[in-house]
Amino acid sequence: MDKKNALRAGALAAGTTLMMLLMSSPALALTRDDGDDPGQGLSVIETLGLYVLAPVALFVVITGLVMVLDKSKSEHRVVKPGKAKA
Repeated sequence: MDKKNALRAGALAAGTTLMMLLMSSPALALTRDDGDDPGQGLSVIETLGLYVLAPVALFVVITGLVMVLDKSKSEHRVVKPGKAKA
């Protein structure tokens, strides 16, 4: 991709992000709805576990299963030029 297209893509991504931030209104989160009954908040450890550790663990498990259960034959794998086939 040349410089002009990269600059255009970056400007589009930045503009889209800025518009999304401006259009969302976090001030409305302060207004309580009828029947709203929020529970207790999460601690820092619970938040990190739920939003960081659980997705990373899920990613590792899925990656491990794909690697272990890979049934492709070695003659079908792509080999870089200059390397001998096993």
